[in-house]
This record gives sequence, structure tokens and C-alpha cells, in this order.
Amino acid sequence: MAAEPGQAPPAPAGLSADPAQATVPAAGGKSTHTLQNPGDQKMIFKVKSSNNNEYRVNPVFGFVDAAGNTPIEVTRLAGAPKEDKLVVQFAPAPADATDAQAAFASVQPTGNVTINLSAT
Repeated sequence: MAAEPGQAPPAPAGLSADPAQATVPAAGGKSTHTLQNPGDQKMIFKVKSSNNNEYRVNPVFGFVDAAGNTPIEVTRLAGAPKEDKLVVQFAPAPADATDAQAAFASVQPTGNVTINLSAT
């Protein structure tokens, strides 16, 4: 099944990101993405960036409920035009987890989804 233009390809049991890519001004800007969980199990995630100097992500750690969505906001600070990416690592959430950052340290990521970023 082919993905529609601008849409993330289907992910195996786990998370997907919509949109899977973004173009932001090199002078600074924001982009909002939605992590989608089509499965029947709550997931935990951590966002890693190829460029921590010019990008800020909120939240870095979090949960996505079963059959739910969670927005993440990406902020680009002023800098040189550049191609970067975010990698969202994910795993099934421990049943008793309430602090995503603490709980993520105790799980082994089962997959990841990449969000390509282009600063122009």
C-alpha cells in the first residue's frame, strides 16, 4: 500500500508521524507534527534530533494512548540553511508508567519513525 504524498508510510505496530516532513525558515519557525498510534497498546516515545543546536522539541518524552494521537511541536532557531531529521523512538509503555522520561530508560525501543526537516 503506497502512502499518499506528504503522508507517512504505514508503520508496523507502533507510531507514525503526520506530516513526516517539514520545511521551516532558516531564520526560525515552528512546525507541529502528530504522533499517531493505530494500535491497541499505549506507547511511550523519545524524540532525538540530528541538530540540537538549532531545534527544540516539546515534548521530548511522552505517551501516545492506544488508538490515540499526541502532538509534538518543533521549533527552529535561527541558523544556516540545513537538512536535519528527528527520530522518534518508541516502545510499548509499561503499565504503571506515569513519568515518560523515567519510564523510557527502562524499556528497549521496538521501532522508530523519522521526521525529515529542511531549513531554507
